Amino acid sequence: MQFTPEHAQALDQILTWRRDIRHFHTDPVPEPVLDELAQAMEWAPSVGNSRPWRVVRVDDPATRARLLANYESARDAGAAVYDGDDLALYKQLKLSGMAEAPVQLAVFTDTEPQAGRGLGRQTMPETLAYSTVVAIHTLWLAAHVRNLGVGWVSVLDPQAVTDTLDVPAHWQFTAYLCLGYPAYEDDRPELERRGWQANTPTPWTRR
Repeated sequence: MQFTPEHAQALDQILTWRRDIRHFHTDPVPEPVLDELAQAMEWAPSVGNSRPWRVVRVDDPATRARLLANYESARDAGAAVYDGDDLALYKQLKLSGMAEAPVQLAVFTDTEPQAGRGLGRQTMPETLAYSTVVAIHTLWLAAHVRNLGVGWVSVLDPQAVTDTLDVPAHWQFTAYLCLGYPAYEDDRPELERRGWQANTPTPWTRR
């Protein structure tokens, strides 16, 4: 298929407006839309065609409450590395949409997938986790073009998440995603708007 400049422009708009969302409406996401997002992940590339991502949809209120408590504990512990103005700003930041997001997904990397038979990862086994991250980004873009927001919650104790969800020992926790309709949209990162850090470009280097 030959893509047009219009395709490129549309992709640029999608990338420009994609944001890590923390503020969600509580409206449910239709199941057919979630099926489409699951299919989009299947189109993501992976090392040796291993498709190592394993997604657990967290619906149970009690389980969500435990994971929210995990986040709150990690958030409070994280304050210890800041002081002064940084500490004051840290305490104001909304670092999770877990209290509102209607869909919550725990994404793991299977470190022993049968698919792929080890191809491409003998010297760099971490490419399994990289593959999962690419699948998450694919999900993110697919969600965005459906006017859904995604928020990646990294302020968590990974082992506690694994224990709470009782997944196989060879599943490595990679991401906790909140998904739903954004309460608002902006083409600037929230951390930039709140004064945490400017969104400056990272230049390529040449050798």
